[in-house]
Amino acid sequence: MSATCVIGLQWGDEAKGKIVDLLTAQNEVVVRYQGGANAGHTVVFDGKKYKLSLVPSGIFRENVKSVVASGVVIDPGAFLSEIERLREGGVKIEKNLLVSERAHVIFPWHKEEDKLLNDSGVRKEAIGTTLRGIGPCYRDKVGRSTAIRIGDLYRDDFDEKVRRICAIKNSYLPGLARNEEARAQLQTLDADAIIAQYRQYAERLRPFVGDAVNFLLEAVDADKKVLLEGAQGALLDVDYGTFPYVTSSNSSGVGVTAGSGLPATFIKRIVGVVKAYTTRVGGGPFPTELNNETGQRIRDRGNEYGTVTKRPRRCGWFDAVAVRYSSRLSGASELAVMLLDVLSGFDQINVCVAYELDGKRLEYFPSNVDDLARVTPIYESFPGWSEEINELTSYEQLPKNAKSYLNNLSRILGKKIAIVSVGPGREQTIFCP
Repeated sequence: MSATCVIGLQWGDEAKGKIVDLLTAQNEVVVRYQGGANAGHTVVFDGKKYKLSLVPSGIFRENVKSVVASGVVIDPGAFLSEIERLREGGVKIEKNLLVSERAHVIFPWHKEEDKLLNDSGVRKEAIGTTLRGIGPCYRDKVGRSTAIRIGDLYRDDFDEKVRRICAIKNSYLPGLARNEEARAQLQTLDADAIIAQYRQYAERLRPFVGDAVNFLLEAVDADKKVLLEGAQGALLDVDYGTFPYVTSSNSSGVGVTAGSGLPATFIKRIVGVVKAYTTRVGGGPFPTELNNETGQRIRDRGNEYGTVTKRPRRCGWFDAVAVRYSSRLSGASELAVMLLDVLSGFDQINVCVAYELDGKRLEYFPSNVDDLARVTPIYESFPGWSEEINELTSYEQLPKNAKSYLNNLSRILGKKIAIVSVGPGREQTIFCP
């Protein structure tokens, strides 16, 4: 009765999908437990590159059940498009995909609300929403009275619920408009059109919908091996990340049980995933950010552009203060260091080991973003390596300075590095002794 969890320990985009894909071979069930279609995993399978947003990364193995759990918010149109792209690529999903009937549904009013709030001018710096309705859907989930779950799509009162909610939103949304011009551009929600569209979605989703909570509880009771995958990263956790520049769900280890429905006693192994450097998308403080040629070099070598949005990611040196915090918060038992190959060719590599704030050394992660925005990173520097490493297959083959860098990361973080990735393919993975 044990489960493994894969959690990103930075601001997302840590290449968790590859680790989940690798570990899937050792498991029978793979679970996506939070987030929405704003998160993306890139997985290389049989030489083809797949971009996943809602479907779990375990979908490429026919003998594994892939579960979209109750903590996920689902845009049915985006989800069905993703399914079709997988089918077109030859991936068989008919028997190995389960969608929780408790998962909440994103509707057109959520996307409209997302856009209006983003344009409101309340904050000088944008939070970084992808405008896919994720935050407003989670807001309605907590508010309860205007929320609809997947299972509700099949109930007799679905039409009545949509009409009632449309009436509420049509009254509410104009008040979010920044000015009269924005208010005039706002289109009235057409309840009948939404009902017709979502009834079509419901029929196409029907083969996959079921009681995922009961399925997962029975799976662990039957001693099946379960792998849980999160979206985004721990530093984007709505409660424990760099609020308000965060996502709308608990993306750290604290969200695993709530999102999946599995008690914490079942989770025995937590793999924390980090890049060998740091990236961030959207607004918010980023102490080690490199707005210079070095940052652009990392971006280009690492192809640091969003899987879903194509937005260029902000790049910087590894922030060990942040990862020490997130790894403890998430209960990481081991680390996977990704994209180590991107750092090949640097004469010197820096790691932030502490912050300086108001003249004092700070070794913990501040809870307030205004304080984090004012810190100055304190670095330790390590010699780089000139060799390209993307074809190496063992830890022993790594250049001396690359091994030294990994050993120093392990020392600074106080965690064992178990996996090192030197490229996107499955075969470009090194398991450390």
